[in-house]
Amino acid sequence: MTRYRFFTAVTLDGFLADEHDSLDWLLSQPTGEESILPYDAFVADVGAIVTGRSTYDWVREHEGAVEGAWVYTQPTFLFTHRAPAEVPEGITVVSGPPAEHRAAIEGAAGGKDVWIVGGGDLAAAFARAGMLDELFVSIAPVTLGAGKPLLGGRFDLELLEHGTNGALLEARYRVVRSRS
Repeated sequence: MTRYRFFTAVTLDGFLADEHDSLDWLLSQPTGEESILPYDAFVADVGAIVTGRSTYDWVREHEGAVEGAWVYTQPTFLFTHRAPAEVPEGITVVSGPPAEHRAAIEGAAGGKDVWIVGGGDLAAAFARAGMLDELFVSIAPVTLGAGKPLLGGRFDLELLEHGTNGALLEARYRVVRSRS
């Protein structure tokens, strides 16, 4: 069965990115060898990726400059109302509610997991559609005061696991229900 998972990092005050969509705060955080969900193990179970336009643009702008920027080889669904001028092979541009694209996303995942790469509003839309099973969040010891929130909405979560990775707190949650 395909699981929808939001694997991300957030500041202590709950932001994925600053008000300019920057992740500079994350790139300076020390990490360790231990993790409750090592990235390599996580991504090995991912068959398809879902992303929003701001995340997609940030990753594309940092290709080559940031280790690991857009190295995804899985089929990717880019949710946007403004398609990029060029769309690389393997990326499908879509718009509208996540449920309208569920069959295509799950077909592309081939029975593996779907990773909602970003952002918080997109992850919330998937959660409201009943298409977000887990949230795995690394919490960095930094505050921004403003920016893009972790989830755009009200949700009940159940803590499944927690740990640390260097300076980061890690928590894995099951999405129980939307309160929106």
